[in-house]
Amino acid sequence: MPEEKESKEKIEKEEKLLAETEKKSGALDDGKKENEEKSAVKEIKKKKSKKNKAQILKGRVNIQCTYNNTLINISDLNGNILGWSSSGLLGFKGAKKATPYAATQVVANVSEKAKKYGVRELEVSVKGVGSGREASIRALSANGFELVSIKDNTPIPHNGCRPKKPRRV
Repeated sequence: MPEEKESKEKIEKEEKLLAETEKKSGALDDGKKENEEKSAVKEIKKKKSKKNKAQILKGRVNIQCTYNNTLINISDLNGNILGWSSSGLLGFKGAKKATPYAATQVVANVSEKAKKYGVRELEVSVKGVGSGREASIRALSANGFELVSIKDNTPIPHNGCRPKKPRRV
């Protein structure tokens, strides 16, 4: 019984729309009226469906802070990137790219992208010696993420390259 009422209501709505389109297209010929009636019926049947993104609770953040830039990307535990950003991407130029303020802006941008996936807990790995290291970690916690672990992956040379010969003055 309720199904019959719903179908009757749908038919009545379609008929009302058809009547409205006929009023609007009074001067048009019959062929054009039919096309408009069909399009009005199609508009009723179409429903917008949102694309559901997979809900991911845990993720990884890779922060690379160099002397010239700050790069941050958030991925799931398998390594699939959910969002990334850099201070250069946000429009900072020159020496301003390596500032702590730019790092906080980058984190805000990336966290906005990652929250669409429902990420809450993050494992952080930091690489580099730039000035945005601590600022980016603090900004992550300020943006509502729970930081599970913080790991420093800065490459350290084991006596590295041979140094330049000393100048003779």
